[in-house]
Amino acid sequence: MEIAKNVHLLESTKGSYVYLVLGQEPVLIDTGMPKREAKMIAELATLGISINDIAHILLTHHDVDHIGNAHALQQQSQSTLWAPEKDVPYIHGDLPRHGIKRLIGKLVRVTTPKVDRVYQPGVKIGDIEVIETPGHTPGHVSFLYGDTLFAGDLVTSKNGKLAPSPKIMSWNSQAVSRSIDKLKSFQFDWVCPAHGEPVKRTSLFG
Repeated sequence: MEIAKNVHLLESTKGSYVYLVLGQEPVLIDTGMPKREAKMIAELATLGISINDIAHILLTHHDVDHIGNAHALQQQSQSTLWAPEKDVPYIHGDLPRHGIKRLIGKLVRVTTPKVDRVYQPGVKIGDIEVIETPGHTPGHVSFLYGDTLFAGDLVTSKNGKLAPSPKIMSWNSQAVSRSIDKLKSFQFDWVCPAHGEPVKRTSLFG
């Protein structure tokens, strides 16, 4: 599904959406729930994209429904896997996840990927801007491409409305609020969350 120019939602990843950005180089944002790589690769093919065309995979954070296919996609492509530095220990299994996510991590098994690079302040990946938006996890980031914000799990959408990450799923709900306030100063028209459909910018962001 095309959301905006060069921005596609992969419908095969419903439940925890993955997005394709066809900017300077083809980029995937997040990788969805485990064992969906074959469906993702097939959907990419319908868009004229081979998995080998993917230059970068950008993870918003460490949750299992975002890193679920990272290892498999790494194995089948030449892409660079990026992640927030503060979330890398959770991705690599060096630290246990917080709260209920510790249980989810035991129930939903993920083959551990190897993060190639971490985001650096002020550094873009192609024409995608990385914005630090901690709260849902310690290192959570969002991405800005043109008029589209990829919000990961900072917010969810339902019936065309946005809401902050639920407290029970957040590492620090106060930090979630601060990150949402931070984004109010950025210019964008579309908000693409992982959970819920993309929506036009709402009053949550001012």
